[in-house]
Amino acid sequence: MTTNLPIGPIMLDVAGLTLAADEKDKINHPNTGAVILFSRNYQNPEQVTELINSIRAARNGKLLIAVDQEGGRVQRFQQGFTRLPPAASYAQAPELAEPAGWLMAAELLAVGVDFSFAPVLDIDCGVSDIIGNRSFSTDPELATRLSSLFRKGMNAAGMAATGKHFPGHGAVALDSHLTLPIDERDLDSIRAKDLLPFKQLIGEGLEGIMPAHVVYPKIDPNPAGFSPFWIGQILRKELNFNGTVFSDDLSMEGAASVGDFPERARLAQLAGCDMILVCNNPVAAEQVLDALPVTQDPIREQRLSRMQGKPQMNREQLMRNEKWLQLSTLINTHQYA
Repeated sequence: MTTNLPIGPIMLDVAGLTLAADEKDKINHPNTGAVILFSRNYQNPEQVTELINSIRAARNGKLLIAVDQEGGRVQRFQQGFTRLPPAASYAQAPELAEPAGWLMAAELLAVGVDFSFAPVLDIDCGVSDIIGNRSFSTDPELATRLSSLFRKGMNAAGMAATGKHFPGHGAVALDSHLTLPIDERDLDSIRAKDLLPFKQLIGEGLEGIMPAHVVYPKIDPNPAGFSPFWIGQILRKELNFNGTVFSDDLSMEGAASVGDFPERARLAQLAGCDMILVCNNPVAAEQVLDALPVTQDPIREQRLSRMQGKPQMNREQLMRNEKWLQLSTLINTHQYA
């Protein structure tokens, strides 16, 4: 049996509250690098800690555990966790953005999660229901300031941040989970507005970025997550981003236009994605694991290793921690407009 496998380029999910036997084999595949958890995987902090421990035990090597825990509509773990407000609410209380980032990260790290896909860096343009109040603001400067503070809090707890959805999902009405949105704006318009939070946080050392399943036809014919122009030219060269690029979920309809699952994975990797998400479709996950050649990539592995959590406390210690008690109470009792 192979030991000490590096972090592979594929992120999978698991079906339930405990790990099934066939899932153990997939987790130990050389191409696997991470597991993302959903609400269906969560019952309480003790159960999810056990699940995470069993996922890690199934792999002979390194593995990342991720979740979407932004707050508001997108918070997979709720019972036993502080209920976080949507990002838009921090505009009324900017002083809470950094504490909320710390709180979210500290609670996840304490049960064994490495990172949450946060913060959302999209600028709300008033047309996107799927983004809406997940965005920190309609004002690019305020969104930049608040997301930077939220990330600072995450980092202070020991968690790397992932900005999404590059180069901006806030100006399209359609939901990329269900269809392929098209943004007709030109590059100058996107540079002047949507790229501002990405540019600022990259300058501050942002660890991860997730591109949008959105096509910007005036700029490039491919959805951003399959575009060597967006990832290679704009993100890597122009913005000097040297962290991890995560594809958005290849099971989303916004990815369907580029081909079957192995082809989607191949094109995402070719465009410059370090890690590819295949969720809620176990058959597709197996196809992608087997179709992608197993490769050693020291740069990719180095980027992905920066996403590993650095927990400062276990859950028992956190529950007794004065800072946690104060901030959890503060977030819970604050009235948001």
